[in-house]
Amino acid sequence: MRIEPARLTDAKVAFGNRVLWSGLNLIVEPGEFIAVLGPNGVGKTTLLRVLLGQIPLTAGTAMVAGRPVRRGSTHIGYVPQQRSLETTAPIRGRDLVGMGIDGHKWGFGWFSRSRRRRIDEAIASVGATAFANAPLTMMSGGEQQRLRIAQALVTNPQLLLCDEPLSSLDLRHQQEVTRLIDNARRTRNLGVLFVTHEINPVLPYVDRVVYVAGGKVRVGTPDEVLRSDVLSEMYGSHVEVFHRGNRIIVLADEERSTHLHAPGRRI
Repeated sequence: MRIEPARLTDAKVAFGNRVLWSGLNLIVEPGEFIAVLGPNGVGKTTLLRVLLGQIPLTAGTAMVAGRPVRRGSTHIGYVPQQRSLETTAPIRGRDLVGMGIDGHKWGFGWFSRSRRRRIDEAIASVGATAFANAPLTMMSGGEQQRLRIAQALVTNPQLLLCDEPLSSLDLRHQQEVTRLIDNARRTRNLGVLFVTHEINPVLPYVDRVVYVAGGKVRVGTPDEVLRSDVLSEMYGSHVEVFHRGNRIIVLADEERSTHLHAPGRRI
């Protein structure tokens, strides 16, 4: 049995007198899909950076694969936001995936058969074999994001950290990317932490939610956390949560503080 991918105990992050969040207790189980939600600037990405070893906790402990967090852990795969790649360097899709093994060491192990096999397997697992040898600049955003997922999976991690991976993608590519991440979670028994502003594309796959707002954190199933009483208590003002079919809509009055989700905004 694999050890738990991540554990945070009484975790707190503060910058000076500003507390981003505190009192976070979270165990990410193998095969669990957790969505990290909340408005801008509350520390959702900071949570991922703590697990990546880039930001220290102010208090509490953070563990990945049973060990204290550290930079460069091969137990972690990371999928960033989709951004257009503006470069004149002839970088192919498979080169990007290979960087998941080599880091900044371009060309390291280029003639290794095992390296090539790992890259090929990761590319095939996301359905990108047909275009993996094309230049990245010639690919669509959805194709590039498939290869970023392959890069995150190439070291066979236990924990997959996804930082707004659906940003800038159209609905079709949002659905494709979400399905790929869910498939990796199920077939590889990965723990997934998925930061997003839009819960609805991932809602069918989510086991639990971490909601961050106003320095507070709530952890539970979507039905336990995405409720009017819970979010109103977190924000300190009235918030309405509506369920419409298989979608969730969070509404706040227009005069509410700007740290709330905008009126009608789907979280």
